[in-house]
Amino acid sequence: MKPGGIDWIGDIPTEWKTKKLRYATTLRSEIGFFSEGDTYIGLENIESSSGKYIQTESEYNEGFYDIVKKGDVLFGKLRPYLEKVYISEIDGFCTGEFLNFKRFEGSKRYLYYFLLSPGFIEIVNASTYGAKMPRAEWDFIKNLKLPLPPPAEQQAIAAFLDAQCGQIDNIIAEMERQIEILKQYKTSLITETVTKGLDKAAPQKRSGIDWIGKIPEHWEVKRLKYIAVLYPQCDLKTLTSETEVTFLQMEYIKDGYYIENTTKLEELNGSYNCFQNDDILLAKVTPCFENGNIAIAKNLSNNFGFGSSELFVIRAISCNNRFLFYLFQSHFFIDQAICTMTGVAGLKRISSDFVENYMFGLPPPKEQQAIAAFLDKKCEDIAGIIADKRQSIEIMRAYKKSLIYEYVTGKKRVKIT
Repeated sequence: MKPGGIDWIGDIPTEWKTKKLRYATTLRSEIGFFSEGDTYIGLENIESSSGKYIQTESEYNEGFYDIVKKGDVLFGKLRPYLEKVYISEIDGFCTGEFLNFKRFEGSKRYLYYFLLSPGFIEIVNASTYGAKMPRAEWDFIKNLKLPLPPPAEQQAIAAFLDAQCGQIDNIIAEMERQIEILKQYKTSLITETVTKGLDKAAPQKRSGIDWIGKIPEHWEVKRLKYIAVLYPQCDLKTLTSETEVTFLQMEYIKDGYYIENTTKLEELNGSYNCFQNDDILLAKVTPCFENGNIAIAKNLSNNFGFGSSELFVIRAISCNNRFLFYLFQSHFFIDQAICTMTGVAGLKRISSDFVENYMFGLPPPKEQQAIAAFLDKKCEDIAGIIADKRQSIEIMRAYKKSLIYEYVTGKKRVKIT
């Protein structure tokens, strides 16, 4: 080993060289006219860290865009921490948010793995500018050094990492598939329980609601506005400008819980919805609604909170709030809400009128409580399994990063046959 002259790498094998990216690569800087039928690669088309192409429904206007050729290596310079690196499989066009390497001194797959290495990503990410759209520049990146093994060893390293990382990516994909199945099972379980109850042998009757069908005979059919209040009043007389209150932007609302955050009342500038303990918070804008941004407010700072105007605040009046909480996660509510959304793409919202007039079967109070308790236990079990799988995914991703680092820096070697 010998000093490599690259701080985050340290020593490298004696026979390896180092070179600045500007001298080891050439960028493609050609522009062409994109028209209907051509292929376009956006940042959203590349899966983070895996380099897989994802088909999306994004549409692009005709015009002049950057040309990409099969075999070009693309590196996403916008939010580089997302690790958007891709070897193009087609001739087409791409966003200008990619650095497009058309030439490399050796194996392009070795370059691909170097660009994915955690040390490189960290340095590039630290160089970004812009708070909302952090972006790295070629003027900085081009002067970063990379280690250059002999060409045969580059190919051997790339082949080894292809095999190892491919296996890791497959394991991660399978665990993510299992998580999606668990999520679907959870939604199905909630739907079945809040519409049919716990006693499957209970006599049924027609609900008069097309999308629900039959419900237990002793349940009532209600509209939400008769058992709950949308945007309820909060008595803030006891609060002062110095009072600490819970403050939740949309990103703080998650799948059944919220991330705690507080601020002084005097620091709230803008239009926010007020809520108090036991109120239900539900996203009304896409894609947050579809992503399951819902929570029940509890343990609020000084018993009050304020949240984004894109949140519905719903207070149960004559029903169990946890029964309502699960009702809003049922297939029937979600599907009907999506069908009624209005607005332009990406900014569609559910109307207050839909929520207030939503019809459903309401069991007696004790049964509501029993259903909520049953679903609490079942959903907690499912959440535990999902959490374990997500932890396993993070372990696999960390292992993949360490594997890439060790081999592209020469800390571990591949036998060349």
